[in-house]
Amino acid sequence: MKKDFIVARIEASPDGSPYVYVTFNDPKDYKPESRTMQPFGPNTMAFSSVEEMMKNMPKVMASLPGMMGGAGLSDSPVIKFSMRDYQDMGIKVGDKVTFEISKVESSGV
Repeated sequence: MKKDFIVARIEASPDGSPYVYVTFNDPKDYKPESRTMQPFGPNTMAFSSVEEMMKNMPKVMASLPGMMGGAGLSDSPVIKFSMRDYQDMGIKVGDKVTFEISKVESSGV
């Protein structure tokens, strides 16, 4: 099976170890992240009134895990690469990649 993806995000390992986490999105769902500065982080929402916030409360609650750094709650595949493998691949955000998955047939244990 072959499937195409777009490199959506590349993050350093949070514990400082020599690994990177690469998040892939389906090309149909990929939206480049905007580079606008948001003082409270990229996942915050802005409201002009309390009424607007209350009206959008279900959306606010649904995005709460993302605001708290819960990026692992997405359907997008995330793969952990060693720094060496990452550098050898030379991928960057926005690159198109193809995954190929095949079952290895083996006899015995």
